[in-house]
Amino acid sequence: MLRSISARLLALLLFVGCDAAPRLSLEREPVAPPSAPRASSIPVDEGSAAAGTIRIASYNIQVFGTSKIGKPHVMDILADVARRFDIIAIQEIRSIDQTVLPRFVDLINAGGASYAYLIGPRLGRTSSKEQYAFVYNSDRIELGQAPAYTVNDPEDLLHREPIVASFRVRGPSPERAFTFQLANIHTDPDETDTELDALAEVFVAVQRASAEDDVILLGDLNVDEYNLGRLGQLPGIVYAISGTTTNTRRTRMYDNLVFDGRFTAEFTGRAGVLDLIAEYGLTEAQALEVSDHFPVWAEFSALETEVGDLVAERPSAGVR
Repeated sequence: MLRSISARLLALLLFVGCDAAPRLSLEREPVAPPSAPRASSIPVDEGSAAAGTIRIASYNIQVFGTSKIGKPHVMDILADVARRFDIIAIQEIRSIDQTVLPRFVDLINAGGASYAYLIGPRLGRTSSKEQYAFVYNSDRIELGQAPAYTVNDPEDLLHREPIVASFRVRGPSPERAFTFQLANIHTDPDETDTELDALAEVFVAVQRASAEDDVILLGDLNVDEYNLGRLGQLPGIVYAISGTTTNTRRTRMYDNLVFDGRFTAEFTGRAGVLDLIAEYGLTEAQALEVSDHFPVWAEFSALETEVGDLVAERPSAGVR
């Protein structure tokens, strides 16, 4: 029987640009101010995103550290990928060097973009720690009022506990702007059954702990849409990516965005996988230098939608 995480959903302060991970806290604490963009803002190409919408993405950038940051041809692709989305949840930052993400965001902003970031503490049971991050276009997205935190798991059911942060679309009035919480996760591929069941409790706990019912759990789940365990059995659960592969070798599905379709009616039904091989004319070997995963994304209305006003439809199988 799964031991409860819900009753012990604690807060761990996220940090930005700090070297030492903060200690566990029994109360939620606000995060430090996010990184400020270091370049002046100019319009950024948003690709084929429909007017009045935002695109939220997830990307496992395999072993993202100093070795990868030192490859300009790889980093140019990663920066271009990031600029296609309004916010991107990143998994598998794996480096003691805490300049990796700031250097990446500087590269994103080199052409005049205005991206900022939040980064969590180094997590994991072994010496090979990983960090989660959110990189977002600060011209279009701002932090919400709820403090960001890392879910504390005192019974160690999760290898790398998700970080949760609140965001709001900029432009519309605060009362009308789409406000949402993102839970960024990278499951242990050897413990997906246990972890996905635990994540079901985390998902419900995050919903109940805040007045914000738009909760999107996104990341590298290491399973396809049909093997989400108790997470996939929650009432109203919707997965954005279906019927396709998300790894660079095009053999498996690992990554997704999961939310409660009864509440997150802002989902437009548009979602997909950014295939770097097709998009950038790469060989498989070249694409694997970037990552063994492709980015996944979903599109949402920039305006808050009253439940019942819109019924979101799942994208057709094989959307890329």
